[in-house]
Amino acid sequence: ESAVKAYTDAAPGTYQAVLMDLMMPVMDGYAATRTIRESGRPDAKTIPIIAMSANAYAEDVQKCLDTGMNAHISKPLYKEVMLETIKRFV
Repeated sequence: ESAVKAYTDAAPGTYQAVLMDLMMPVMDGYAATRTIRESGRPDAKTIPIIAMSANAYAEDVQKCLDTGMNAHISKPLYKEVMLETIKRFV
């Protein structure tokens, strides 16, 4: 919920990407992604949203993509993988 609020309260263009944890209290990463994508902001459909999760099976990755995320990074996070993934979209 706080990730969505931070995004929606900020001016468009403030954030270049969103790193989305899937397991968060109150609102999970899937719901947060849907809320961002449906927010009506000018950049809501195009801002890269990158999932971060220990759930790394093919079906987990596909669920992220189906929800509207652009990519999935498996935990544990490795700096090089994270930076390369971000560079693909920013």
